[in-house]
Amino acid sequence: MWSLDLRSLRRLVLRLAGIGAAAATLAGCFQPMYGDSSFTSSPSVAAAMSAVDVNQIAAPNGTPLSRIAVSVRNRLLFGLTGGGAAAPPAYRLNILMSGTSQSLIVDINSGRPDTEDYALNATYSLAEAKSGKVVLSSQTFARVTYDIPGQAQRFARDRGLRDAEDRAAQLIADNIKARLASFFVAGT
Repeated sequence: MWSLDLRSLRRLVLRLAGIGAAAATLAGCFQPMYGDSSFTSSPSVAAAMSAVDVNQIAAPNGTPLSRIAVSVRNRLLFGLTGGGAAAPPAYRLNILMSGTSQSLIVDINSGRPDTEDYALNATYSLAEAKSGKVVLSSQTFARVTYDIPGQAQRFARDRGLRDAEDRAAQLIADNIKARLASFFVAGT
């Protein structure tokens, strides 16, 4: 069994009081990234993100990439506005995308793939709406793997690819949204 003498107890209380005072002082320095208010004179991140107009993503009509482009745009619009009304556009977001599918594991007996990888690449730029000046330009990507469960299931490959495309679209939208939030917080 241990015991504290009066001097050790006093030091412990002073240390805890110092930690508590430091925590109380620093608590006012933090703000939620997606909060409604800002401690600075700049608009909040949520307000700035709702002022981003996402342009249509160019893709050939009737292709899987056109479906994915619509999905990415819709997910971004919802993610940037939170499902609410968009603010008057202060920025325009332009996105270019490309997608590919590649066989990873091939059955040596049938020569058919067992596992494939879907890759979606996006290059995007954020420009001021009034001046057209590009303030942010970046790239992102998503790699998603899907299985093809044998030859007896005729549509499994198509459904697996479509699910992989949807997951890749969600990842691309999330990556762009996170990068935009970082831009509006840090300015770089």
